[in-house]
Amino acid sequence: MLCPACRSEDSRVVDSRTVESGSAIRRRRECLTCKTRFTTLERSVLLVTKRSGVTEEFRRDKVIRGVGRACQGLEVSGDDLKILAHDVEQSLRASYGSQVAADDIGLAILEPLRNLNEVAYLRFASVYKSFRSTEDFETEIRALRQRREDAAE
Repeated sequence: MLCPACRSEDSRVVDSRTVESGSAIRRRRECLTCKTRFTTLERSVLLVTKRSGVTEEFRRDKVIRGVGRACQGLEVSGDDLKILAHDVEQSLRASYGSQVAADDIGLAILEPLRNLNEVAYLRFASVYKSFRSTEDFETEIRALRQRREDAAE
């Protein structure tokens, strides 16, 4: 790490703490040459492997946009979408570490979205699961009803 004051590479860590729900580390450093103190932020990167084999960094805004389309016209706030995207990212990190397949992101979205709004869930699932007919919708609706009945017992 280069000192912002003297450009020396020699520094020591004075203090460390996790931030952003554990996805980053904030370090307070002191330059051993000029004694200037500075802060660094180290983020752990979650990589997404697409079907084509291309790898890119996970972006919450893409989750928010995709789920936002499914929530259009429904009473789901922007804050709800941000919380869902954050929860999905944390779940992916816990389950897959630093690299996840794009398909697994869709699977990770389904359950929190079902809990947030069932209509939005059906819209998202219809695209993600490639519904081909009304029977596909009926099957999913029956599963939602069964889940609701099981929870009520």
